[in-house]
Amino acid sequence: MQPATPASTHPYASLTPDVVQDALASIGLWGDGRLAALNSFENRVYQVHLEDAFESHAQVVAKFYRPARWSDAQIAEEHAFALELQAAEIPVVAPLTVQGQTLHHFGGFAFAVSPRRGGRRPELENFEVLEWIGRFLGRIHTVGAAVPFVHRPPLDAAHFANEPRDWLMTHHAVAPEVRTAWASALEEALAIIGSHSALSGNLTDADGPRRIRLHGDCHPGNILWTPEGQPEPGPHFVDLDDARTGPAVQDLWMLLSGDRRQQNQQLGALLDGYEQFRDFDRRELALIEPLRTLRLIHYSAWLARRWDDPAFPINFPWFGSRDYWQGQVDMLQAPPLVA
Repeated sequence: MQPATPASTHPYASLTPDVVQDALASIGLWGDGRLAALNSFENRVYQVHLEDAFESHAQVVAKFYRPARWSDAQIAEEHAFALELQAAEIPVVAPLTVQGQTLHHFGGFAFAVSPRRGGRRPELENFEVLEWIGRFLGRIHTVGAAVPFVHRPPLDAAHFANEPRDWLMTHHAVAPEVRTAWASALEEALAIIGSHSALSGNLTDADGPRRIRLHGDCHPGNILWTPEGQPEPGPHFVDLDDARTGPAVQDLWMLLSGDRRQQNQQLGALLDGYEQFRDFDRRELALIEPLRTLRLIHYSAWLARRWDDPAFPINFPWFGSRDYWQGQVDMLQAPPLVA
C-alpha cells in the first residue's frame, strides 16, 4: 500500500469535538460537554449528552457522513426507508426529525442525529433468537418490497466486483507476487456471478429472484439485542448506511457462521421466522456464495480506498500484505459452505 495521507490533510481532521458540539448547536441541540466516539470506520459517530433532553432523549447519537460518498438524495432515501420501517412498528433506529428535517449540514459535513439505543450482540447460536430476528427481517422486506430506491445504487456485480476490481488493478493495490493468481481466481468467480441475473444487472429476466430495498449490511454488529424482561425486548436494527436494492437473502447470509451443517441449521431458524411474514424464494439460496464473493472484492477495495484515512492503517495493519492477498485468493477458490 501507498503511505497514508498525513492525518492533518484528511477531511475528518477538521471534525474536532468542538465542531461536533457546534454542529448540534446549529440545530438547537446543546451538548453538555460529554462526548464519546463510537466504533465506526466509514463515518464518524459520536454519543452526545444534551443539556436539555430532546423529545425525552437525554443522549443522542450524531453521525457525520464521510464526505463525497453519498449524495444528499441518497442519504435522504436511507432516512426515508428507516422512517418507513419505524412507522410500520419495526424496531429500527431511525434518524430524529430536528427543525423539520433529518439531514443537516455543518462545516462541510452532512450529519444526522438519532436516539441512543443500548443493547448487546444477539446470541446467534440460539435458534429462538434467530427465528425472532427472521420475523423482523420478513417484516423489513415486506416494507422494502413496496417501492424501489431511486437514487441508491443496487447490490450487483457492476458495483461490488467489476468497478472495485478495476480500481484495485489500476491503483496497483494487489501485492505483485499474488496479482496474477488473484486476477485469475476473480475472473472465475465473476463468471459464476454473471450467470445469476439478480446480480449481473440483467433486469429483464422476470423469472429471476426479485430485488427489493434491503438493510444491506445486516451483520451481528448491526443488531442490538435487548433481553426479555426489559423494555422493548428483542432485536433492534441499526445503521442503514449501506441500504441498497438487492435480493432478500443478502440480509440473511451475514448472520450465518460455522461449518456447513451449522450454517444450514441457522438459516433454517431464520427462515422459520421470516416466512411467518413473507414468502422466501428458495432460488435465492444459490446467491449466498456469489454474495459472499462480492463482499470479499468490495471489502478489499474499500480498505484500499480508505487508506488515506489515518484510522485505517492503525486498525487494519495487516491489509495489503502478500499474506492478505493470498488469503483472498484462497477464499475466492474455497468451496461453498451453504448447500
